[in-house]
Amino acid sequence: MAEYNITDSVDITDVNCPITFVKTKVALDELDDGDILAIRLNDGEPVQNVPRSLKEEGHKVLGLTQNEDGTYRLIVQKVGD
Repeated sequence: MAEYNITDSVDITDVNCPITFVKTKVALDELDDGDILAIRLNDGEPVQNVPRSLKEEGHKVLGLTQNEDGTYRLIVQKVGD
């Protein structure tokens, strides 16, 4: 995965859907347009639903990689408010 200038990060591995998206949205709301958020999330519903929901809101998903511990790292750029 390309290297990005990460503005902030959030770990949502301790919550279940739909709170995963709520925590992600709160973290994005605190950023400026163009800022990049790194999100650590679990396999299953979170990795399926969070990227899709972010795209539907107009944000740019820059990458998704699996970590050695079975979690995932999602990189998202905030677009618009």
